[in-house]
Amino acid sequence: MSYLISKQYSVGSIQWFSEQWSVGSIQSLRTSVEKSLLRAIAKQSFSPIFGLRSSVFSLLLLLTFTFQAQTKLSSTEALSLKNKVIEVSKNTKTIANDFKQSKHLSFLAKDIISYGKLVFKAPDLIKWEYQKPFKYSVIFKDNQLFINDDGTKSDIDLSANKAFKNLNNLIIQSVKGDMFDEEKFVITYFKQKANYLVRFTSMDKSLKSFIKEFELIFDSKSFHVLSIKMIESSEDFTIIEFLNQKINKPVADAIFAN
Repeated sequence: MSYLISKQYSVGSIQWFSEQWSVGSIQSLRTSVEKSLLRAIAKQSFSPIFGLRSSVFSLLLLLTFTFQAQTKLSSTEALSLKNKVIEVSKNTKTIANDFKQSKHLSFLAKDIISYGKLVFKAPDLIKWEYQKPFKYSVIFKDNQLFINDDGTKSDIDLSANKAFKNLNNLIIQSVKGDMFDEEKFVITYFKQKANYLVRFTSMDKSLKSFIKEFELIFDSKSFHVLSIKMIESSEDFTIIEFLNQKINKPVADAIFAN
């Protein structure tokens, strides 16, 4: 869905930021440099697709799951939750959400916040559109990844590599909530306040090298995904919180035009 940046920057002003980090604070950065940093991080949200070095898919502080009470579900409760989520996922034909994304990087004092829209249409159309504080979008369609960086367009053939296709499928599954593949993940189920948390710990070495764990929060009534948390091997992480959800409402194919 995701948001990967290393401490070794190589994109324009990001390299400058890395070099200056030891002698100045982030508060001293000019607006143009901050914008470049945000844009570079957003571009690298899908860097697993590109095979780039990684370090994010980050967090909302107000959803810091570590400090929230969790009660592990019994095997019977876990199976019931799993079946309900799978049933809802199969019947989900379209999703249209606003989202708030927060990236937590260990070397930054504050999380990086961005806003946008997500649109999904079965079986495999997805558009992630960042709107603030910059404009950047990606569209998954016909085994292609189409990128629009504030008017500059490019595309990547996902079918050329099995890993790319698997990651594409993983993004779709995480948005719908159906990631219950026990050959790829160790799955644990929790009751968390009024909702459910399901933790997917990767057993795949290639995936684990950049995202070791997913945490999905499900609404306890609708069983739709409320938020996705992705934790990297470095312990940096991102949370995407879905807002103003619209499920199974008409979605025009024109939205996915590239």
